Amino acid sequence: MKLRYRLLVLCLLLATASSAQNWGGGVDDEPLHFGFTFQYISSEYKILKKANWQEPFVDPEGLVDPTSSLRSISSTPSPGFGIGFVVNKRLGENADVRFTPVLVFNDRSVNYQYLIADDDNIKKVQTTLVEFPVGIKIKSNRRNNYRAYILGGLKYSTDISSKKKTNNSLVTDPVEKWLNNERKYLSYEAGFGLDLYFEYFKMSPEIKLSYATNNILIDEPTRYAAPINRLMLRHVTFSLFFE
Repeated sequence: MKLRYRLLVLCLLLATASSAQNWGGGVDDEPLHFGFTFQYISSEYKILKKANWQEPFVDPEGLVDPTSSLRSISSTPSPGFGIGFVVNKRLGENADVRFTPVLVFNDRSVNYQYLIADDDNIKKVQTTLVEFPVGIKIKSNRRNNYRAYILGGLKYSTDISSKKKTNNSLVTDPVEKWLNNERKYLSYEAGFGLDLYFEYFKMSPEIKLSYATNNILIDEPTRYAAPINRLMLRHVTFSLFFE
């Protein structure tokens, strides 16, 4: 029901934007302008397993955990949201450089299914990120109140969550230990969107894909990290920019 209302609001905005040639606040003519953004994020891992990933976990003291024999490991998309602002530098009629720092609240999950059916476990990785994307925006010529664009760039992310909440040395029960990720990593991004011009501002719905450039798994001697060789993070982000 909520999705239906959101689509209705978006259709009304599109209809309003198409009714007459709007000024858009003149942002496209300014050498430097600012704005803000709201984001919905869906994230998941690409999991690369070790050759012996199904075997029981052996702890550093040589003790075998017979309940840790795996049937499968998978990651399902997890939702999140972000808020941030926009700094846009005009390069020309059809190109901009954009810096869009965002505060992101996002959980990620890995599902471990064990041979003992009652012992399945979903490990959540809770993160609060500050992200610093920098990209190039390539725009089409304006047609009435619309302008399509594509963009690409890089993003630096750092996790500002409390380290105490992910410290496995403080956890004695092996089932309760964390699946920890690197706190800082780099991603490359690509996306597309549409500039919609209104009388005093411009709104831009945008869809963007992000892929971490490196393995973000912290290799710790736990039953959750041991079967995994590499964790690669993927994001799909839907954004609304107001400039």
